[in-house]
Amino acid sequence: MALWRGSAYAGFLALAVGCVFLLEPELPGSALRSFWSSLCLGPASAPPGPVSPEGRLAAAWDALIVRPVRRWRRVAVGVNACVDVVLSGVKLLQALGLSPGNGKDHSVLHSRNDLEEAFIHFMGKGAAAERFFSDKETFHDIAQVASEFPGAQHYVGGNAALIGQKFAANSDLKVLLCGPVGPKLHELLDDNVFVPPESLQEVDEFHLILEYQSGEEWGQLKAPHANRFIFSHDLSNGAMNMLEVFVSSLEEFQPDLVVLSGLHMMEGQSKELQRKRLLEVVTSISDIPTGIPVHLELASMTNRELMSSIVHQVFPAVTSLGLNEQELLFLTQSASGPHSSLASWNGVPDVGMVSDILFWILKEHGRSKSRASDLTRIHFHTLVYHILATVDGHWANQLAAVAAGARVAGTQACATETIDTSRVSLRAPQEFMTSHSEAGSRIVLNPNKPIVEWHREGISFYFTPVLVCKDPIRTVGLGDAISAEGLFYSEVHSHY
Repeated sequence: MALWRGSAYAGFLALAVGCVFLLEPELPGSALRSFWSSLCLGPASAPPGPVSPEGRLAAAWDALIVRPVRRWRRVAVGVNACVDVVLSGVKLLQALGLSPGNGKDHSVLHSRNDLEEAFIHFMGKGAAAERFFSDKETFHDIAQVASEFPGAQHYVGGNAALIGQKFAANSDLKVLLCGPVGPKLHELLDDNVFVPPESLQEVDEFHLILEYQSGEEWGQLKAPHANRFIFSHDLSNGAMNMLEVFVSSLEEFQPDLVVLSGLHMMEGQSKELQRKRLLEVVTSISDIPTGIPVHLELASMTNRELMSSIVHQVFPAVTSLGLNEQELLFLTQSASGPHSSLASWNGVPDVGMVSDILFWILKEHGRSKSRASDLTRIHFHTLVYHILATVDGHWANQLAAVAAGARVAGTQACATETIDTSRVSLRAPQEFMTSHSEAGSRIVLNPNKPIVEWHREGISFYFTPVLVCKDPIRTVGLGDAISAEGLFYSEVHSHY
């Protein structure tokens, strides 16, 4: 019966439409469409929304990312700056006459052979690393080959310059950059970046960035992820020569946010110089007027003693930290924190372990009633997810901040203005524990609600997956862009 009724309805509709065509052959298409809609039974279907998990996640981010009420107006950034020469690592090593052997890490590179072994070691893991090259002449020869290599590209380099460049993309921000700025770097910098005359020098500092793609092969070696290996013979940044210029410029510039980076460059210095310079760094930070937050951006390190000194001396003097999974693990190993017996991450860093280490940093070295420390915020980033951890009562708009940092990771790696869902993939763990050192919660990921929030003893955690670029155009400076974007959307409470 129902089948017969459906056929009768269809026949009646066909007859009605046929009559309309016969009587009014000139009727415009819009009128016919209107007539047809009025005959259709049931409500009109809504246009389809984004159906892929990546599309739903990107749409949820866009809804969450709002500018804070109180915004930064003037940001001062220092003190490492250079020119990055970016090229294929495998092609450069082949051009230098090197062939793939066994990988081996070297905390300092002394020769071409050390370079080849260290590059293979990290390419095999798909991990980022940065090393100092001790031999000036050999480095100069390699740098010349790299700089003139077909397809080599020159970019703004150094964490401070990259963070400054990212901030300068916002025309309503004034940005001061202090660092060793040579002619090529000055030419590459955004017009919105002000460089004090004392920071200008006649020769650029070059850093060589050897990139490799996910699945790229060299001999028996196959990279599990796209990443890069960085090395330099950089004495200006190594001695943090621009630190005093930076601090003396702050009084006139009057920033409401200070970003400091480049401490890792001191690894090429003697122990005595490191110790002396670190004390000067802490003194310089303490000279910055109270109420101005200071963010410290960490980078790849191998010297445990230097890292431990930074944790104990510098962390209490800064307000905020930015770091990745390699730096986080090295930090906990150097300062005997949680999970410090772990030799390396096994694939994607475990969320519960990362959370435990972030909690420990803020509990042991962050602000509390019993400790004179300014540290209240850590922005952690790894390839497939980010976590922002804050001591309660000091920061606002952190949901937007962590989402903005993750969004920029996808757009910058793919070199797109907005997230292109066909070029990114959701690779974060589908479920995880929020802690392993206490009874954590089990979280199941939902792309419609991509920010997961949890709390532990006065510390709040904000987790979001990253939409990972499938075929990244450029991986260098992603961490700096993530930290800058996270800070741009952050609001500090006025009692700082």
